[in-house]
Amino acid sequence: MASVCFLQNFVLGKGIGHLVQECGALSPCTPAVGQVLGRGRRCGVSPLLPPFVREGGQDATLGVQGGWGGDLIPVTAVSPQRAFPCVPMSPQRCKDKLNALAISVMNQWPGVKLRVTEGWDEDGHHSEESLHYEGRAVDITTSDRDRSKYGMLARLAVEAGFDWVYYESKAHIHCSVKAENSVAAKSGGCFPGSATVHLEHGGTKLVKDLSPGDRVLAADADGRLLYSDFLTFLDREDSSRKLFYVIETRQPRARLLLTAAHLLFVAPQHNQSEATGSTSGQALFASNVKPGQRVYVLGEGGQQLLPASVHSVSLREEASGAYAPLTAQGTILINRVLASCYAVIEEHSWAHWAFAPFRLAQGLLAALCPDGAIPTAATTTTGIHWYSRLLYRIGSWVLDGDALHPLGMVAPAS
Repeated sequence: MASVCFLQNFVLGKGIGHLVQECGALSPCTPAVGQVLGRGRRCGVSPLLPPFVREGGQDATLGVQGGWGGDLIPVTAVSPQRAFPCVPMSPQRCKDKLNALAISVMNQWPGVKLRVTEGWDEDGHHSEESLHYEGRAVDITTSDRDRSKYGMLARLAVEAGFDWVYYESKAHIHCSVKAENSVAAKSGGCFPGSATVHLEHGGTKLVKDLSPGDRVLAADADGRLLYSDFLTFLDREDSSRKLFYVIETRQPRARLLLTAAHLLFVAPQHNQSEATGSTSGQALFASNVKPGQRVYVLGEGGQQLLPASVHSVSLREEASGAYAPLTAQGTILINRVLASCYAVIEEHSWAHWAFAPFRLAQGLLAALCPDGAIPTAATTTTGIHWYSRLLYRIGSWVLDGDALHPLGMVAPAS
């Protein structure tokens, strides 16, 4: 009942961008001491005045600047994911606090609704450590944009249980919740350890268990299936908890989890050569893949790739680690879905070219170790591979900042 009431009474500021402005000195505050009298108005609750912060956990969204504006749109007028970004994209704890706050706002000001101007950020509008990238932060106002109410709104947010309530300016209130086991949304490009690959000698293997000498199913530039040597992990984080995009298809049925900055091959909208399974389509960041687009899935019998329409895109937390395998071909089939081995930059061919020296070195190493005694230290070392770090640093110098995914190579949250 609460969730129904919640959705019916939320509105969104359309076109809202990055909203926060840095305010003056912060001062800690304890939760409000007002009482809730049934479902009526609250008595004895005093409003808060800017600048104000109730600190219950780290929140690093300060210092971001930008304008704001836009029309009010009923939540039912647009898709739920776009209408209220925090609902489908955020941890349950954030949803619960917003639910409670929405009801409090209706009780405090009959006819006024809670308005969320910023929730989940997938476009890189905030500072690097912003909790908006994890869906744990929201910026709020009232639906009537009456700034005289914002002090009381901040107090109600404290009562609703938000861990951090910051009256940033007269424009809005910023709220956030603590991490649920420190989920890191900014995690480069990886797959969960529970993902599987197909081996040349038959059967499947968990991606986390790959080792030098394994040959896994991949595809060339023309979509022809082949087996390619596994070289190393470009990123490996054992048992870490990550936030993954979940890409699901129905015909053929497949389900792939990967981080926001990883590349996934998407077929052209009007591909005339579907039967060939051509990969002449575009490599997109996982965060840019939308329902209705088509990805390449291994068909029945495992003989060819077929374009499959994306049925849904969602987010899921996994605690099975994060792994970014690199093959000699630069592609790999994960859970029967064709993906690139690369991330951070939305140009598969550029990334594959940039890794040519590394592949050459690996080839020479394999030639010097014909008995297969290739050192395994590089594949068991946790963290981002040194060559990936080098390329990222060079890319950040040479390329425009917009060329790199905002959720790319960032250290995990602690």
